[in-house]
Amino acid sequence: MPELPTPPDPQAFYAQVWNIVARIPRGKVTSYGQIAKMLPPPAGVDEATFAEFGALWVSNAVAASPNEVPWQRVVNSKGEITERDGLQAKRQKLMLYDEGVPFNPRGRIDMRKYGWDGKTK
Repeated sequence: MPELPTPPDPQAFYAQVWNIVARIPRGKVTSYGQIAKMLPPPAGVDEATFAEFGALWVSNAVAASPNEVPWQRVVNSKGEITERDGLQAKRQKLMLYDEGVPFNPRGRIDMRKYGWDGKTK
């Protein structure tokens, strides 16, 4: 399958991502890859291609989230904030601190303690 820079129907995919992100409880986080694993591949995209691009597509969806979607609760697989711009990263970190999510000295969140598996609200 050729490279797909975006999912075939970005708006439908983004809506699915936002629905999942909206369910992440306050004080919990999940990763882009974890969200991708919660979704089926979009129509016309095989599993291998989705495995390759899914987390990137989720990242793009989170970056385009409407204001009411708690985008700050999505981090990378290492439990780190993925920097798009410095001010946004600082804002995300402060928002997570306000929710009771601490960072270790390396700037990582303990995903075993604060990670959300998608099964609870």
